[in-house]
Formats: sequence, structure tokens, C-alpha cells
Amino acid sequence: MSQTPQPKPVRRYVRRPALIPIVLRAAGNKIQAGVRLDTTDLSEGGLFLRSDLLLEVGEDLTLEIPLSSGKTTVAHGRVAWVTRGAGAKAAAGMGVEFARLSPDDRRALAENLRDLTKSNPTK
Repeated sequence: MSQTPQPKPVRRYVRRPALIPIVLRAAGNKIQAGVRLDTTDLSEGGLFLRSDLLLEVGEDLTLEIPLSSGKTTVAHGRVAWVTRGAGAKAAAGMGVEFARLSPDDRRALAENLRDLTKSNPTK
């Protein structure tokens, strides 16, 4: 008996390419002072952090995300997946799902994403 392939999960939010320096804090008390990492993409639902420092899947963390408006959004997230980077084009890092984001911060993030799209419409 053959198994029916399972459909891939559909993303709720569109990801946009974005190189943004964020500060990661309070990852299970492993990182108290904060570590600066770069995103490679961003959405209202989460982001990918390029990093050789890999946390455990399910680990809670706090992210400080600077926006083009000059404001900094604080998001509480959870490591959804980790990759060590295989191949020349694959970066090591972590996919982070936002677990808590205030309505105001979600609106500010959505606005920032629209600005990113306007400044780089081909992506």
C-alpha cells in the first residue's frame, strides 16, 4: 500500500527578502546581553536568522527588530526550524515564528514590509 504524499504547509504571510540587523535576547537565559544577527527574509509571521549560533527547535526568544521608521519592534518568538546550511548557497540559521506580537507592532511590521516591497518590487 502506498502512502499519499502530505501537502506542504501553506504560509499565512508572504515572506520578503530583507537584510535587517536584529538583536536576539533571552533565549532560555542562554543569551542575556543580546546578540546581533541578520535576517535574510521577514514576514508578519516570522523571519529567518542567518547564524552559526543555532538554538534548539522550540526555544523561546525575544527579538528587537529595527524598522525603516526608526521605531524598534519587539517580538517574542519560537525557533521553528534550524539548518546547518548545506551547499554553497544555503546559509546556516534558524526559522523563527512570532509567538507574540502586539497589534501595534504587527501593523508597524506590515508597513515596513510594504516599504521593502516598494523599494525592491522585483522580489
